[in-house]
Amino acid sequence: MGTQGGQRVQGGAGLALGLVSAAAFGTSGTFAAALIGSGWSPGAAVLARMAVAALVLTVPAVLRLRGQWGLLRRSAGRVAAYGLLAVAAPQLCYFNAVARIPVGVALLLEYLGVVLVVGWLWLRHGQRPRRLTITGGVMAIAGLALVLNLAGPAGINPAGVIWALLAAVGLATFFVLSAGGEEEPLPPLVMTWAAMCVGTAALAAVAGTGLLPLTASLGDVHVLGHQVSWIVPVLGLSLVAAVFSYIAGIGAARRLGARLASFIGMAEVLFAILFAWLLLGQLPAPVQFLGGGFILAGVAMVRLGELRPHQPAPGAAQPRPHRQGLAHSQAAGR
Repeated sequence: MGTQGGQRVQGGAGLALGLVSAAAFGTSGTFAAALIGSGWSPGAAVLARMAVAALVLTVPAVLRLRGQWGLLRRSAGRVAAYGLLAVAAPQLCYFNAVARIPVGVALLLEYLGVVLVVGWLWLRHGQRPRRLTITGGVMAIAGLALVLNLAGPAGINPAGVIWALLAAVGLATFFVLSAGGEEEPLPPLVMTWAAMCVGTAALAAVAGTGLLPLTASLGDVHVLGHQVSWIVPVLGLSLVAAVFSYIAGIGAARRLGARLASFIGMAEVLFAILFAWLLLGQLPAPVQFLGGGFILAGVAMVRLGELRPHQPAPGAAQPRPHRQGLAHSQAAGR
């Protein structure tokens, strides 16, 4: 009974941390949209978020790495790929999307990255999807058509849709790289810090060439019907939607496991829509809500299908062992 009671306590703490992490991540689109609406470019918002987060995480990461700097050097290639493709690129694409379409719609489209992961595991590792997974993918695509609401009176910005779908590709990359597979993985806190540093350096270098516009306004920002200093959304984007959310997500994953924590992480979509409504007055149309329900149900079915062991496709070579977790709990719009 003592062991079972301890497991229940661990599970309850993990669930609470997972929901807190999802809620914190769900604020990223709202803070970014507020900054962009006041004159910030998406690139400037991403750079500020990653730079401040990297700065705040430096001391904890260095303390965690004491005596293990060789591990960081051996993981340099993976850290570079993670920082560029799984952190910086998805954030930049997502922030460009929320500059053109509502936050909730952008995040719903980005979560289609889960379906892309299934296709990647099928093609790359011979992990043939089950019927439940295929059904979920079809349902998610049907939801995509409803979310776009092309027949609606206002339509939807095509550029925003493209940016959101590119963010979905970045999210899929995040899932695949987070699943790991290396024999000696970096601690999640260190990987997060190192990836933020790499992403910050890369975006700063690109901005230095003039290819990435960086525009920032030091004027007040409109949030929840009030004018606040630009520092408020910048700190919210960096501390709440990055540092705090990652730490809570790591705690959830360690208590629940990556699979269950990734399910709970889907609540980020609902929190993002709620915050965008409360703070920015953005509310999807009824048909888009219906489409969002289809996408969330489809993604849930995909993940339920992925919980079961996979069999190689007929005629496919036996795949090497690969971690099945679709994601670390540190996911999306992130």
